[in-house]
Amino acid sequence: VQLQAYGGGLVQAGGSLRLSCAASGSTFSITAIGWYRQALGKQRDVVATISSGGTTNYADFVKGRFTISRDNAKKTVYLQMNSLQPEDTAVYYCNTVYYYYQDTNWGQGTQVTVSS
Repeated sequence: VQLQAYGGGLVQAGGSLRLSCAASGSTFSITAIGWYRQALGKQRDVVATISSGGTTNYADFVKGRFTISRDNAKKTVYLQMNSLQPEDTAVYYCNTVYYYYQDTNWGQGTQVTVSS
């Protein structure tokens, strides 16, 4: 499964953005997908994951603010981000959970910048 994240941008604190992750490949519907982020000079963190069956998990720092969802017909995973804060500024990536643990198959990501 090849994935491409897009939808980032510049937003003021308290604002919202929706990121999209477009996938190619025939196994998308049976693949767990995650959103990850990496702030400048910091390690890459898991933001949220969604299983093939729709079970979701979130990092504590986004619980209640971000929502991950998937549309298997469109081969797309979304990340709805609300109540954004400057500390959410990072490059956001999507990847399969499997490739996350292999630390490979990272695309370009999409930059999210939250101004105070």
